[in-house]
Amino acid sequence: MTGTEIEITADLVRDLLQEQHPDLAGLAIGEVAGGWGNHMWRLGDELAVRMQRMDPTPELQLKERRWLPVLAPRLPLPVPTPVRFGEPSERFPKHWTVMTWVPGEPLDHGSISRGAHAADTLAGFLQALHVEAPAEAPASSDLGAHPKRCTGGFERFLQAIDPATVGDAGAVRAVWADAVAAPEWEGPPVWVHGDLHPANVVVSDGTLSGVIDFGALFAGDPAWDLGAAWVLLPAGTAVRFFDAYAHADEAAIRRARGLAAMKCLFLMLMGQNGERGLPGGKPHWGPAGRAALDRVLKGV
Repeated sequence: MTGTEIEITADLVRDLLQEQHPDLAGLAIGEVAGGWGNHMWRLGDELAVRMQRMDPTPELQLKERRWLPVLAPRLPLPVPTPVRFGEPSERFPKHWTVMTWVPGEPLDHGSISRGAHAADTLAGFLQALHVEAPAEAPASSDLGAHPKRCTGGFERFLQAIDPATVGDAGAVRAVWADAVAAPEWEGPPVWVHGDLHPANVVVSDGTLSGVIDFGALFAGDPAWDLGAAWVLLPAGTAVRFFDAYAHADEAAIRRARGLAAMKCLFLMLMGQNGERGLPGGKPHWGPAGRAALDRVLKGV
């Protein structure tokens, strides 16, 4: 049975809870829109069930199970924390996890109106996260490589998007070339979220209020998170973010800006795929990616 053959319904979620965690089976269950690798279901007021869907292996969920309980207590924003484990069974041969619910609206469906507050909040969160990771922490994958080792992916994204949507491709390539030329990270591997984009943070009261989806978590170069200064924050707040973060040198900022450009292209490609009705496409991600790319090109 493949992920695409498994129909995940509220009845299935309730049946699995009844089998493995019957004390939770009576809570209200509601589908959470979005998601790709995992399918989320709200469970009561304070919990959620994260069902492995398109992820080919349970590695990402198992990583969250192992490390989020370690990281969560020292992070200044709410993050989903595993509280119960669901194991593969005949009914559902994949992993699932009951986690704490992080209240707020995903940024890809919301907005930030308090830019300065959000910049300070994001900086404080990443300061707390970006500490030296233990030797047994998950190693960086392709996501954690220096930009010079990611040029193939960057070019694939850029060439796959309608040129009219991209606009000045030369300017985008110049930002990327500068990141490729920047020195490598020479510090110890630090904890890195690895996939900060508008669907993986939540907002309330006009500012950031939580961070979700730590499936890409690794130990490595913090520049992979610092690009969020442009991808997440409103125009004009990147300088404030880096001042508040206080630990990024010029090389890290150059790498972060290039990586942000690549993330924007990814968002734009997902938006284009959504407009064309392709699997996994997210039509509303296109405008968010385009606006973020403008911020990247302007450096603000």
